[in-house]
Amino acid sequence: MDLSAVSKDIERVIVSEEDLQKRIKELAAQVDKDYAGKDLLLLGVLKGAVMAVADLSRALQRHVEMDWMAVSSYGSGTKSSGVVRILKDLDRDITGRNVLIIEDIVDTGLTLSWLKANLESRGAANVEILTILRKPEAAKVEVNVKYIGFDIPSDFVIGYGLDFDEKYRNLPFIGVLAKHMYS
Repeated sequence: MDLSAVSKDIERVIVSEEDLQKRIKELAAQVDKDYAGKDLLLLGVLKGAVMAVADLSRALQRHVEMDWMAVSSYGSGTKSSGVVRILKDLDRDITGRNVLIIEDIVDTGLTLSWLKANLESRGAANVEILTILRKPEAAKVEVNVKYIGFDIPSDFVIGYGLDFDEKYRNLPFIGVLAKHMYS
């Protein structure tokens, strides 16, 4: 789907398809270098990280394994309670493994902080984080993110795995959703 199909829904594009793909290749080169000679398990956080995991894994110049988790931080309305529950757990044991969590976006950091601690408690040798987007202004807890695609402002963004009401995930760019779409 291209911009013309959703132009009335999007205020502006903040990361183009070209910039995304260029940055994914740069991140993959750094991951290849950092994990040279080591095993690596890519752990995608569903559903938003599907595009990032697919593109990153294809850009890597090494074998990797993949697994997936789905976690939810729930509460009343749009506000998180800080309580995280696992909706889909790992399919394999990560004891002694190098795990790279792949996220679409880091905003408050609450869920990701919990997830990293959870994986470390399972005996992973190393747990690092790669995110396509980070909203530094929205952070409520400090999360050490080793690989960052782009820092962005605290706008409501969609595309490249990010959704609004399960729509827009398949856009090849990242855009700011127009306020009339959700207010």
